[in-house]
Amino acid sequence: MTGADDRTFENGGGDRDQDGDGGWVARADARIAGAAIGPDTEAVGRIEHMGDGIALVSGLPDLRLMELLDLGAGRRGFALTLDTGHVGAVLMDDGADLGAGDAVRGTGQVVTVPVGPGLLGRVLDPLGRPLDGGGPVDAAGWMPVERAAPTIMDRDLVTQPVETGVLVVDALFALGRGQRELIVGDRATGKTALAVDAMINQARGDMTCVYVAVGQRASAVKRVIEAVTRFGAPERCVFVVAAAGAPAGLQWIAPFAGMTIAEAIRDAGGHALVVIDDLTRHAATHRELGLLTREPPGREAYPGDVFYLHARLLERAAKLSPALGGGSLTALPIAETDAGNLSAYIPTNLISITDGQIVLDRGLFAADQRPAVDVGLSVSRVGGKTQTPALRKAVGRLRLDYAQFLELEMFTRFGRMTDTRVRDRIHRGEAIRAWLRQPRFGALRPIDEIAVLVALSAGVFDAGGAALVDRVRPLLAAHLDAHAGDAARAIAAGQALDDATQAKLVEVMRDLVAGAAAAPARSVVGGA
Repeated sequence: MTGADDRTFENGGGDRDQDGDGGWVARADARIAGAAIGPDTEAVGRIEHMGDGIALVSGLPDLRLMELLDLGAGRRGFALTLDTGHVGAVLMDDGADLGAGDAVRGTGQVVTVPVGPGLLGRVLDPLGRPLDGGGPVDAAGWMPVERAAPTIMDRDLVTQPVETGVLVVDALFALGRGQRELIVGDRATGKTALAVDAMINQARGDMTCVYVAVGQRASAVKRVIEAVTRFGAPERCVFVVAAAGAPAGLQWIAPFAGMTIAEAIRDAGGHALVVIDDLTRHAATHRELGLLTREPPGREAYPGDVFYLHARLLERAAKLSPALGGGSLTALPIAETDAGNLSAYIPTNLISITDGQIVLDRGLFAADQRPAVDVGLSVSRVGGKTQTPALRKAVGRLRLDYAQFLELEMFTRFGRMTDTRVRDRIHRGEAIRAWLRQPRFGALRPIDEIAVLVALSAGVFDAGGAALVDRVRPLLAAHLDAHAGDAARAIAAGQALDDATQAKLVEVMRDLVAGAAAAPARSVVGGA
């Protein structure tokens, strides 16, 4: 080197040590040794066929099931099926401009959803992206949407009640924390209304609610959110929405995402209630994706794994053992029937998976019996084990008396019944039916329900009929607060009512009925 180059070298230019000890050489060698030298590989697949939200991708042999895929321009998808030579990828974003030959890259991660307290009060899509215009979600972490259900040894007995505030449910088909209870019925029979009333009633307790909309109209979802905002505690609810216009991939993962959000609450020792509205549409989406990815069709063209699909989803609802924090996850899946056909493929699958079903009847709904619960077909396989001692004692023979009334009422259509005992049973049944007819957003407290039940058993309402019940209903809460404080405190403490307290409660109800009978009629607020 000569000239300027030689002077630079001699004067210690660059990293040369001014003392001439050769330190710059060592530093240069260290940088060279630390450099990543070698080929940089990246697996890039190509779209072979594209259409209807499905992409058949080749060139990604190491892809995992449910792995998140990058389709460019921020678009995401996931691997639903793994076949020889290609992968069935489901898009979760608009892919109108995608076509054959476009690049697809695996991310090495499965589909995840944000979890944590920052989700409360938010409306999200199944990937955790906000739909309420409230800014980014403050997530405490991310968890896979597909998770294994708790093992048998991790579970505890279902003994704690889920208070819905709906008399027909709490009295006859009690729900427990950790239970899976199916709500099933024809279209427009009040399935969502019943589930939303249960969510609203949790404003009085410690349960966090997760509402999952699968394929629902945007207007219907908006009504649910408005109802919870007005009457419930939206700050303790999360709304996961994959509406009818959302890509099929988002609709498919929506129930799993909602379960994961609720599981984070349960695993932290809390209690969560998940409403999935509804699994019939989810099954239809699964059938659509299965046919598009060339899965062999089975009964009614559903893929053969549709039972396993919902079984592995609903098995995640559980009451954890005290060693794991004692949290619970209760599921209220909704299913739709066609012309009341409970023996259809999807309803029978879900009935066999869940711990009971609440069946809503179109005829009862048309007759203004709302909630239109068919007490003959509905059942809870947990039942009275989750009821408080006071409620269990108050229910007594209610279901038997009501079933006998329904049978006798059918026979009275052929002529008048002159037998006194028959007339008394009919009057008792009419009073029971009037109380089981409950207006929307008119939840009853535990003390209200128990007072009504002991009064029905004592025949307090036998002579008044439905008109008397309508007069008593708006006065009930205030009257009990003023005259039944001891009973209310005992019920709140989980104690059983002794005979003296129960007799006093009956007298309090008799006084209420006497006052209501003498007062002018008042309209009942609410609607079905």
